[in-house]
Amino acid sequence: MRFEISRVLDAIESRLCLDPALARAVVDLSEVSRFVDLDGGRPATLLRLGIAVDALGRQLEEENVPVYVIAPRALISDADLTSNERMVVRRWADDGRIEVLRDPGDRLLEVAELLGLPVLSRNRFDGARQRYGWLAQPGRLLAPVSGPGGPTLIARVGGGAQPSAGDPSPVGMKLLSRLWRCPEPGCSAYGAKPAGRAGGQPPPSLRTGAPTCPRHEQRLGDGGPRPRVEVMSARVGGVVRQRFVVAADQPIMVGRAPDRGVMLGQWLTDEARRWISRNHVRFELHGPDLVVQDVSTNGTGLRPGGSIDDDNRITLKSQARALGMGDVVELYPGVQVARSRTWTTGGVVNPSSVMAEAPTTTMRALDR
Repeated sequence: MRFEISRVLDAIESRLCLDPALARAVVDLSEVSRFVDLDGGRPATLLRLGIAVDALGRQLEEENVPVYVIAPRALISDADLTSNERMVVRRWADDGRIEVLRDPGDRLLEVAELLGLPVLSRNRFDGARQRYGWLAQPGRLLAPVSGPGGPTLIARVGGGAQPSAGDPSPVGMKLLSRLWRCPEPGCSAYGAKPAGRAGGQPPPSLRTGAPTCPRHEQRLGDGGPRPRVEVMSARVGGVVRQRFVVAADQPIMVGRAPDRGVMLGQWLTDEARRWISRNHVRFELHGPDLVVQDVSTNGTGLRPGGSIDDDNRITLKSQARALGMGDVVELYPGVQVARSRTWTTGGVVNPSSVMAEAPTTTMRALDR
Protein backbone atom coordinates (compact mmCIF):
# COMPACT_ATOMS: atom_id res chain seq x y z
CA MET A 1 0.00 0.00 0.00
CA ARG A 2 2.90 2.37 0.73
CA PHE A 3 4.09 1.92 -2.86
CA GLU A 4 0.59 2.74 -4.15
CA ILE A 5 0.45 5.89 -2.02
CA SER A 6 3.89 7.00 -3.27
CA ARG A 7 2.68 6.62 -6.86
CA VAL A 8 -0.37 8.74 -6.12
CA LEU A 9 1.77 11.45 -4.51
CA ASP A 10 3.99 11.45 -7.61
CA ALA A 11 0.90 11.85 -9.80
CA ILE A 12 -0.35 14.70 -7.62
CA GLU A 13 3.09 16.34 -7.79
CA SER A 14 2.81 16.49 -11.59
CA ARG A 15 -0.28 18.73 -11.17
CA LEU A 16 1.37 21.26 -8.85
CA CYS A 17 2.23 24.51 -10.60
CA LEU A 18 3.09 28.06 -9.53
CA ASP A 19 3.16 29.25 -13.14
CA PRO A 20 0.56 32.03 -13.47
CA ALA A 21 0.00 31.10 -17.12
CA LEU A 22 -0.95 27.48 -16.39
CA ALA A 23 -2.55 27.22 -12.93
CA ARG A 24 -6.34 26.72 -13.04
CA ALA A 25 -7.29 27.15 -9.36
CA VAL A 26 -5.82 28.03 -5.96
CA VAL A 27 -5.97 25.48 -3.12
CA ASP A 28 -5.17 25.60 0.62
CA LEU A 29 -3.39 22.28 1.22
CA SER A 30 -3.81 22.39 5.00
CA GLU A 31 -7.58 22.73 4.63
CA VAL A 32 -8.21 20.21 1.85
CA SER A 33 -6.01 17.58 3.52
CA ARG A 34 -8.56 17.47 6.39
CA PHE A 35 -11.73 16.85 4.34
CA VAL A 36 -12.26 13.45 6.00
CA ASP A 37 -15.68 12.95 4.41
CA LEU A 38 -14.06 12.69 0.96
CA ASP A 39 -12.56 9.28 1.73
CA GLY A 40 -13.31 8.29 5.32
CA GLY A 41 -9.62 7.94 6.09
CA ARG A 42 -7.10 9.48 8.50
CA PRO A 43 -7.59 12.94 10.09
CA ALA A 44 -5.25 14.46 7.48
CA THR A 45 -3.69 13.14 4.27
CA LEU A 46 -2.20 14.64 1.13
CA LEU A 47 -4.24 12.18 -0.94
CA ARG A 48 -7.27 14.44 -0.55
CA LEU A 49 -5.50 17.04 -2.67
CA GLY A 50 -5.62 14.47 -5.48
CA ILE A 51 -9.36 14.00 -4.93
CA ALA A 52 -9.89 17.76 -5.24
CA VAL A 53 -7.72 17.93 -8.36
CA ASP A 54 -9.74 15.12 -9.95
CA ALA A 55 -12.99 16.96 -9.17
CA LEU A 56 -11.60 20.12 -10.79
CA GLY A 57 -10.58 18.20 -13.92
CA ARG A 58 -14.07 16.71 -14.26
CA GLN A 59 -15.70 20.14 -13.87
CA LEU A 60 -13.38 21.68 -16.48
CA GLU A 61 -13.60 18.59 -18.74
CA GLU A 62 -9.85 18.68 -19.23
CA GLU A 63 -6.88 16.39 -18.66
CA ASN A 64 -3.84 17.26 -16.51
CA VAL A 65 -5.31 20.32 -14.79
CA PRO A 66 -2.62 22.09 -12.69
CA VAL A 67 -3.32 23.82 -9.37
CA TYR A 68 -1.58 26.55 -7.38
CA VAL A 69 -1.18 25.17 -3.84
CA ILE A 70 -0.49 27.16 -0.67
CA ALA A 71 0.24 25.66 2.76
CA PRO A 72 1.33 26.87 6.21
CA ARG A 73 4.81 25.90 7.38
CA ALA A 74 3.23 24.11 10.35
CA LEU A 75 2.03 21.40 7.93
CA ILE A 76 5.62 20.14 7.62
CA SER A 77 5.52 19.08 11.29
CA ASP A 78 1.81 18.14 11.47
CA ALA A 79 1.54 14.83 13.33
CA ASP A 80 -1.72 14.02 11.54
CA LEU A 81 0.30 13.46 8.35
CA THR A 82 2.62 10.50 7.94
CA SER A 83 6.37 11.11 8.13
CA ASN A 84 6.56 10.47 4.38
CA GLU A 85 3.81 13.03 3.68
CA ARG A 86 5.60 15.64 5.79
CA MET A 87 8.80 14.97 3.85
CA VAL A 88 6.87 15.31 0.57
CA VAL A 89 5.45 18.71 1.60
CA ARG A 90 8.97 19.92 2.37
CA ARG A 91 10.26 18.65 -0.97
CA TRP A 92 7.44 20.31 -2.89
CA ALA A 93 8.26 23.59 -1.15
CA ASP A 94 12.02 23.32 -1.77
CA ASP A 95 11.42 22.46 -5.44
CA GLY A 96 9.19 25.51 -5.94
CA ARG A 97 6.10 23.42 -6.69
CA ILE A 98 3.98 24.86 -3.89
CA GLU A 99 4.12 27.85 -1.54
CA VAL A 100 4.81 26.93 2.08
CA LEU A 101 4.59 30.03 4.27
CA ARG A 102 5.08 30.85 7.94
CA ASP A 103 1.76 32.67 8.01
CA PRO A 104 -0.32 32.37 4.80
CA GLY A 105 -2.86 34.95 6.02
CA ASP A 106 -4.82 36.17 2.99
CA ARG A 107 -2.27 34.80 0.51
CA LEU A 108 -4.84 32.35 -0.92
CA LEU A 109 -7.20 35.18 -1.83
CA GLU A 110 -4.37 37.50 -2.86
CA VAL A 111 -3.09 35.00 -5.43
CA ALA A 112 -6.62 34.29 -6.70
CA GLU A 113 -7.23 38.02 -7.19
CA LEU A 114 -3.86 38.77 -8.79
CA LEU A 115 -4.21 35.87 -11.24
CA GLY A 116 -8.00 35.83 -11.71
CA LEU A 117 -8.30 32.21 -10.53
CA PRO A 118 -11.09 30.36 -8.69
CA VAL A 119 -10.51 29.14 -5.13
CA LEU A 120 -11.22 25.58 -3.97
CA SER A 121 -12.24 25.90 -0.33
CA ARG A 122 -15.08 25.20 2.11
CA ASN A 123 -14.39 28.52 3.82
CA ARG A 124 -16.98 31.15 2.90
CA PHE A 125 -14.55 33.99 3.68
CA ASP A 126 -17.42 36.09 5.05
CA GLY A 127 -15.05 38.59 6.64
CA ALA A 128 -13.06 39.06 3.42
CA ARG A 129 -15.84 39.57 0.89
CA GLN A 130 -15.91 43.33 1.27
CA ARG A 131 -12.24 43.51 0.31
CA TYR A 132 -12.42 40.73 -2.29
CA GLY A 133 -15.73 41.43 -4.02
CA TRP A 134 -15.06 38.85 -6.74
CA LEU A 135 -15.70 36.06 -4.17
CA ALA A 136 -19.42 36.52 -4.83
CA GLN A 137 -19.02 35.98 -8.58
CA PRO A 138 -20.33 32.63 -9.91
CA GLY A 139 -17.70 29.90 -10.00
CA ARG A 140 -14.98 31.80 -8.11
CA LEU A 141 -15.36 30.00 -4.74
CA LEU A 142 -16.01 26.26 -4.93
CA ALA A 143 -15.97 23.56 -2.26
CA PRO A 144 -14.83 19.96 -2.89
CA VAL A 145 -17.57 17.67 -1.50
CA SER A 146 -18.75 14.09 -1.86
CA GLY A 147 -21.39 13.54 -4.54
CA PRO A 148 -23.41 10.61 -5.91
CA GLY A 149 -20.99 10.21 -8.83
CA GLY A 150 -17.88 10.82 -6.74
CA PRO A 151 -16.28 13.97 -5.30
CA THR A 152 -17.39 17.16 -7.03
CA LEU A 153 -17.30 20.95 -6.62
CA ILE A 154 -20.20 23.06 -5.41
CA ALA A 155 -20.52 26.83 -5.07
CA ARG A 156 -19.97 28.30 -1.61
CA VAL A 157 -21.31 31.73 -2.59
CA GLY A 158 -22.45 33.32 -5.82
CA GLY A 159 -23.84 30.15 -7.43
CA GLY A 160 -22.42 28.37 -10.47
CA ALA A 161 -20.62 25.03 -10.00
CA GLN A 162 -18.44 25.54 -13.07
CA PRO A 163 -15.01 26.93 -12.12
CA SER A 164 -14.72 30.45 -13.48
CA ALA A 165 -11.55 32.42 -14.11
CA GLY A 166 -11.28 36.14 -14.67
CA ASP A 167 -8.52 38.36 -15.95
CA PRO A 168 -5.60 39.13 -13.62
CA SER A 169 -6.25 42.25 -11.58
CA PRO A 170 -4.64 45.53 -12.76
CA VAL A 171 -2.09 45.17 -9.94
CA GLY A 172 -1.53 41.55 -10.96
CA MET A 173 -0.90 42.60 -14.56
CA LYS A 174 1.80 45.03 -13.40
CA LEU A 175 3.44 42.46 -11.12
CA LEU A 176 3.36 39.77 -13.81
CA SER A 177 5.02 42.08 -16.33
CA ARG A 178 8.28 42.00 -14.35
CA LEU A 179 10.70 39.40 -13.03
CA TRP A 180 11.54 39.60 -9.33
CA ARG A 181 14.64 38.67 -7.35
CA CYS A 182 14.76 37.57 -3.71
CA PRO A 183 17.84 38.51 -1.65
CA GLU A 184 17.65 35.10 0.05
CA PRO A 185 20.21 32.78 -1.66
CA GLY A 186 18.64 29.81 -3.41
CA CYS A 187 15.05 31.07 -3.26
CA SER A 188 13.11 28.55 -5.36
CA ALA A 189 10.51 31.08 -6.53
CA TYR A 190 12.51 34.28 -7.09
CA GLY A 191 16.05 33.02 -7.59
CA ALA A 192 18.23 33.04 -10.68
CA LYS A 193 15.86 30.60 -12.41
CA PRO A 194 12.31 31.62 -11.45
CA ALA A 195 10.42 28.55 -10.21
CA GLY A 196 12.61 26.45 -12.50
CA ARG A 197 10.60 27.43 -15.57
CA ALA A 198 10.57 30.33 -17.99
CA GLY A 199 7.59 32.53 -17.21
CA GLY A 200 6.75 30.35 -14.22
CA GLN A 201 7.57 32.84 -11.48
CA PRO A 202 4.62 33.22 -9.08
CA PRO A 203 3.19 36.65 -8.25
CA PRO A 204 4.88 38.46 -5.35
CA SER A 205 2.99 39.19 -2.18
CA LEU A 206 2.27 42.84 -1.49
CA ARG A 207 3.36 44.08 1.94
CA THR A 208 2.62 47.78 2.50
CA GLY A 209 2.45 48.07 -1.28
CA ALA A 210 5.92 46.61 -1.90
CA PRO A 211 6.53 43.34 -3.83
CA THR A 212 7.69 40.83 -1.21
CA CYS A 213 8.81 37.19 -1.25
CA PRO A 214 5.94 35.37 0.50
CA ARG A 215 8.23 32.60 1.76
CA HIS A 216 11.20 34.62 3.04
CA GLU A 217 9.23 37.80 3.80
CA GLN A 218 11.90 40.00 2.22
CA ARG A 219 11.40 42.82 -0.25
CA LEU A 220 12.03 41.75 -3.85
CA GLY A 221 14.27 43.50 -6.35
CA ASP A 222 13.13 44.24 -9.90
CA GLY A 223 14.83 41.80 -12.28
CA GLY A 224 13.59 43.40 -15.49
CA PRO A 225 10.78 42.64 -17.94
CA ARG A 226 9.25 39.17 -17.80
CA PRO A 227 9.59 37.25 -21.08
CA ARG A 228 6.41 37.17 -23.16
CA VAL A 229 4.55 33.85 -23.13
CA GLU A 230 1.88 32.07 -25.17
CA VAL A 231 -0.22 29.34 -23.55
CA MET A 232 -0.71 26.40 -25.89
CA SER A 233 -2.84 23.24 -25.82
CA ALA A 234 -2.15 19.85 -27.33
CA ARG A 235 -5.37 18.12 -28.38
CA VAL A 236 -5.57 14.43 -29.33
CA GLY A 237 -8.81 12.84 -30.51
CA GLY A 238 -10.78 16.00 -29.73
CA VAL A 239 -9.55 16.07 -26.11
CA VAL A 240 -7.17 18.68 -24.69
CA ARG A 241 -4.50 16.49 -23.12
CA GLN A 242 -1.97 19.06 -21.97
CA ARG A 243 -1.39 22.80 -21.74
CA PHE A 244 2.10 24.21 -22.01
CA VAL A 245 3.84 27.56 -22.21
CA VAL A 246 6.08 28.93 -24.96
CA ALA A 247 8.23 31.75 -23.57
CA ALA A 248 10.26 34.33 -25.45
CA ASP A 249 13.48 32.83 -24.11
CA GLN A 250 12.52 29.15 -24.25
CA PRO A 251 11.37 27.32 -27.41
CA ILE A 252 9.32 24.15 -26.84
CA MET A 253 9.54 20.89 -28.79
CA VAL A 254 6.40 18.79 -29.32
CA GLY A 255 6.45 15.24 -30.63
CA ARG A 256 6.04 11.57 -29.91
CA ALA A 257 8.74 11.49 -27.21
CA PRO A 258 11.12 14.49 -27.20
CA ASP A 259 13.95 14.42 -24.67
CA ARG A 260 12.72 17.78 -23.37
CA GLY A 261 9.34 19.12 -24.32
CA VAL A 262 5.75 17.97 -24.71
CA MET A 263 5.41 14.20 -25.14
CA LEU A 264 2.26 13.00 -26.89
CA GLY A 265 3.11 9.30 -27.29
CA GLN A 266 0.93 8.06 -24.44
CA TRP A 267 -2.21 9.33 -26.20
CA LEU A 268 -1.43 8.25 -29.77
CA THR A 269 -2.77 5.34 -31.79
CA ASP A 270 -0.22 2.91 -33.23
CA GLU A 271 -0.58 4.50 -36.67
CA ALA A 272 -0.16 8.02 -35.32
CA ARG A 273 2.86 6.91 -33.30
CA ARG A 274 4.52 5.60 -36.46
CA TRP A 275 3.82 8.84 -38.36
CA ILE A 276 4.70 11.43 -35.71
CA SER A 277 8.43 11.96 -35.17
CA ARG A 278 10.12 11.82 -31.79
CA ASN A 279 10.78 15.57 -32.23
CA HIS A 280 8.08 16.78 -34.61
CA VAL A 281 7.53 20.55 -34.30
CA ARG A 282 9.20 23.39 -32.42
CA PHE A 283 7.30 26.43 -31.16
CA GLU A 284 9.11 29.68 -30.39
CA LEU A 285 8.44 33.38 -30.08
CA HIS A 286 10.12 35.85 -32.42
CA GLY A 287 9.19 39.38 -31.44
CA PRO A 288 5.41 39.60 -31.74
CA ASP A 289 5.15 36.31 -33.68
CA LEU A 290 4.48 32.77 -32.51
CA VAL A 291 6.42 30.61 -34.96
CA VAL A 292 6.09 26.90 -35.68
CA GLN A 293 9.04 25.04 -37.23
CA ASP A 294 8.61 21.59 -38.76
CA VAL A 295 11.52 19.32 -37.79
CA SER A 296 9.80 16.00 -38.57
CA THR A 297 10.36 13.23 -41.08
CA ASN A 298 6.84 13.27 -42.56
CA GLY A 299 5.90 16.94 -42.40
CA THR A 300 3.34 18.95 -40.48
CA GLY A 301 -0.07 20.33 -41.43
CA LEU A 302 -1.33 23.83 -40.77
CA ARG A 303 -5.03 24.67 -40.77
CA PRO A 304 -5.45 28.47 -41.09
CA GLY A 305 -8.11 29.71 -38.69
CA GLY A 306 -8.78 26.10 -37.64
CA SER A 307 -10.37 25.30 -41.02
CA ILE A 308 -11.66 21.72 -41.34
CA ASP A 309 -11.56 21.94 -45.17
CA ASP A 310 -8.62 19.84 -46.39
CA ASP A 311 -8.30 22.12 -49.43
CA ASN A 312 -7.15 24.88 -47.07
CA ARG A 313 -4.62 22.71 -45.26
CA ILE A 314 -1.00 23.81 -45.74
CA THR A 315 1.87 21.31 -45.49
CA LEU A 316 5.08 22.40 -43.80
CA LYS A 317 8.18 20.41 -44.65
CA SER A 318 11.28 21.65 -42.79
CA GLN A 319 9.67 25.10 -42.90
CA ALA A 320 8.87 27.77 -40.33
CA ARG A 321 5.72 29.85 -40.31
CA ALA A 322 4.19 32.50 -38.03
CA LEU A 323 0.84 31.37 -36.63
CA GLY A 324 -2.20 33.57 -36.99
CA MET A 325 -4.90 33.70 -34.33
CA GLY A 326 -6.96 30.54 -34.52
CA ASP A 327 -4.43 28.62 -36.65
CA VAL A 328 -4.17 24.94 -35.78
CA VAL A 329 -1.01 22.88 -36.22
CA GLU A 330 -1.76 19.27 -37.20
CA LEU A 331 0.92 16.63 -36.58
CA TYR A 332 -1.42 13.85 -37.76
CA PRO A 333 -5.20 13.76 -38.28
CA GLY A 334 -6.74 14.34 -34.86
CA VAL A 335 -3.41 15.34 -33.25
CA GLN A 336 -3.36 19.12 -33.03
CA VAL A 337 -1.69 22.02 -31.23
CA ALA A 338 -2.97 25.60 -31.00
CA ARG A 339 -3.22 28.56 -28.65
CA SER A 340 -5.26 27.44 -25.64
CA ARG A 341 -8.03 29.98 -26.22
CA THR A 342 -8.71 28.36 -29.62
CA TRP A 343 -10.72 25.60 -27.87
CA THR A 344 -13.38 26.59 -25.36
CA THR A 345 -13.61 23.13 -23.77
CA GLY A 346 -11.18 20.35 -23.02
CA GLY A 347 -13.66 17.89 -24.52
CA VAL A 348 -13.31 15.08 -21.96
CA VAL A 349 -16.10 14.22 -19.52
CA ASN A 350 -14.05 11.74 -17.45
CA PRO A 351 -10.40 12.88 -17.36
CA SER A 352 -7.67 10.51 -16.22
CA SER A 353 -7.42 10.42 -12.42
CA VAL A 354 -4.38 11.16 -10.29
CA MET A 355 -5.99 8.79 -7.77
CA ALA A 356 -5.96 5.78 -10.08
CA GLU A 357 -3.32 4.03 -7.96
CA ALA A 358 -4.87 4.95 -4.60
CA PRO A 359 -5.73 2.24 -2.08
CA THR A 360 -9.40 1.54 -1.55
CA THR A 361 -11.35 3.45 1.08
CA THR A 362 -11.24 0.40 3.34
CA MET A 363 -7.47 0.14 3.08
CA ARG A 364 -7.08 3.82 3.88
CA ALA A 365 -9.38 3.48 6.88
CA LEU A 366 -7.25 0.59 8.17
CA ASP A 367 -4.17 2.78 7.83
CA ARG A 368 -5.44 5.30 10.40
